Amino acid sequence: MFKIPLYKPSLGYKERQYLIEAYDSSWISSKGKFISLFEERFAQYLNIKHATSVCNGTAALHLSLLALGIGPGDEVIVPTFTYVASVNAIAYTGATPVFVDSLSDTLQMDPEDVRKKISSRTRAIIIVHIYGHPCDMNTLCRIAIDNDLFIIEDSSEAIGSTYDSKYCGTFGDIATFSFFGNKTITTGEGGMVVSNDEPLMNRIFRLKGQGLVAGREYWHDIVGYNYRMTNLCAAIGLAQLERIEEILEKKQRIAMWYKEGFHGLRNIRFHDQIGKVSHSYWMCSIILENVNKRDLLRKSLLNAGIETRPFFHPVHTMPMYEYGTSSFPVAETLSLCGINLPSYPDLTNEDVVFVVSETLKAIY
Repeated sequence: MFKIPLYKPSLGYKERQYLIEAYDSSWISSKGKFISLFEERFAQYLNIKHATSVCNGTAALHLSLLALGIGPGDEVIVPTFTYVASVNAIAYTGATPVFVDSLSDTLQMDPEDVRKKISSRTRAIIIVHIYGHPCDMNTLCRIAIDNDLFIIEDSSEAIGSTYDSKYCGTFGDIATFSFFGNKTITTGEGGMVVSNDEPLMNRIFRLKGQGLVAGREYWHDIVGYNYRMTNLCAAIGLAQLERIEEILEKKQRIAMWYKEGFHGLRNIRFHDQIGKVSHSYWMCSIILENVNKRDLLRKSLLNAGIETRPFFHPVHTMPMYEYGTSSFPVAETLSLCGINLPSYPDLTNEDVVFVVSETLKAIY
């Protein structure tokens, strides 16, 4: 066991209270009051019209693509520097993922590379707000409008993040969130789909519930999926949502500790917010200039009882997606040089920052 793990959820009294209430009600599956409450209040939080809960963030992406009519023969642009689920969801539909590189400063997808990769088959862009920092939404939205493309925002890592004072997940045609155990707010496993488009959300609702026709019992006229959230999960999610500002404030404080602790250190860069954005710091991350120092630092921290995680591998380097001849130099460099540091909301031991900074000084 790690003395200081990379992440653990912040769970309090209210989560236990709501979970027991859901349990005692006997509504423990996909019906119950906490599902509708969680959905309604999540939509209110984002100031968006519609939200529907699902079993996980990958299902949310899959449903979003299906509802937009994405399928075989279509292309969907997606960053290669992302968690593989963003790409797997495209493959589920039979469409082809088209990879783009990232920006070295924000770590987010490169709008100019998006422009270059648009073809006659391109139908949509999946925008992924990596590690909680928003993408360049003004530019990406203009590209989508100019080329008549759908925007799906994968906001799994960016609940609470804002771009130009507007929440991530509210710019595109549809957006998805994840509530996995290591996300900013959690339901254990779970996700959410949000949109201002009511017909689109009606399709999502039908698809997640086995394609059931409204108002008719056990009659299904499309192939659907069992992607629903349970009332038990929603109970935890509602309690987490009621504490979201507290959780985000704690994560901002942790990011400040790291920034102050690393001040003056050369050869490393803290993944700080850039531009008119608010970074929710799902993960506090550093990028080392010397690729050969990354694993040495991780090993030294491991010996000190501190868990870390390397940056995502670019998806285009994975066997099932190794095709084409495109080069993605920024994504490949980031993958080799980046480290995620302990970032959980209830981290109170500032010594972790001291240990990391002192270890960096010793290495360099």
